[in-house]
Amino acid sequence: MPKHFITVLTLSIVLLGLCAAASLAFGSRIVGWNEIINGLFHPDVQSHDANVVRQRIARTVFSLMCGAALGVSGALMQSVTRNPIADPSILGVNTGAALFVVCGISFFNVSSASQYIWFALAGAIITAIFVFGIGSMGSGGATPLKLVLAGAATSAALSSLVIAIMIPRSNVMDQFRFWQVGSVGAGNWSSVSLFIPFLIVGILIALLSAPALNAIALGDEAAAGLGVRTGTLRLTAALGGVLLCGAATALAGPIGFIGLLATHLIRLLIGPDLRYIIPMSALSGAIILTLSDVCGRLLGSPGELEVGIVTAFIGAPLLILITIKAKMRGI
Repeated sequence: MPKHFITVLTLSIVLLGLCAAASLAFGSRIVGWNEIINGLFHPDVQSHDANVVRQRIARTVFSLMCGAALGVSGALMQSVTRNPIADPSILGVNTGAALFVVCGISFFNVSSASQYIWFALAGAIITAIFVFGIGSMGSGGATPLKLVLAGAATSAALSSLVIAIMIPRSNVMDQFRFWQVGSVGAGNWSSVSLFIPFLIVGILIALLSAPALNAIALGDEAAAGLGVRTGTLRLTAALGGVLLCGAATALAGPIGFIGLLATHLIRLLIGPDLRYIIPMSALSGAIILTLSDVCGRLLGSPGELEVGIVTAFIGAPLLILITIKAKMRGI
């Protein structure tokens, strides 16, 4: 067990509870602790504030799930590419999902979350397979450098296609731009129930892959010497990351920095063991996304700032700080 793991776990659970409570309390209308208790545990109380709390429960649960999915997806992608500053977009997942969502809106009149999710997942999976195939060509197989280059080139090409499809279709642009910003504001129990199967499958893949991914961190040759099928493992772990990130992206839009920041922060606190990083990244991602959502509601009151905007403002300086500390440790 990593040093300080119990302390970090305890603090994470406390912070998670505080963030969830803040998500229930803050918004266009701020409610008190008594009303939160009434809204959660006393269904017979029908005051206005208690009903406000009940309406926020689904959004809070959805935010926690999206944050957990993005955190675990970031841990998987960083392990697959052996790149500590990688996030799910390294394999073009977000861009592939966005392209297929745009195509769905443009050519198939897609307009609901239950339709978005299948187009986004199809785009994410096809793009990840394509990038993995390109990155596996030549000697050495799917090296981290080739995967990064293939992902960057594919993302650039797909972004151009997204723009090309949207520009002549103003109605598509209007619908897509609200999805593209990234928000958990539309989270409801329907979104939660739609998300649960993908979250469970993705996290199970991540947890089962963790021991072998630890071996890959030593290098492909060392991992192969330990009996790890590196190509199969990378494909499986990437699939888990794609499922998590693709489902979250479909339902909430492309929210940046969560997968990158959550995993990097946990790695600095408890070390490189993925058996611990993966579950802790889920907690960290849920905390960061829910806290960002609360900040967006407070900063934009009486309206709100979409969480995708807030994560960019919070994530950029924190990531710079983490990078500086990491460099200082490496001196």
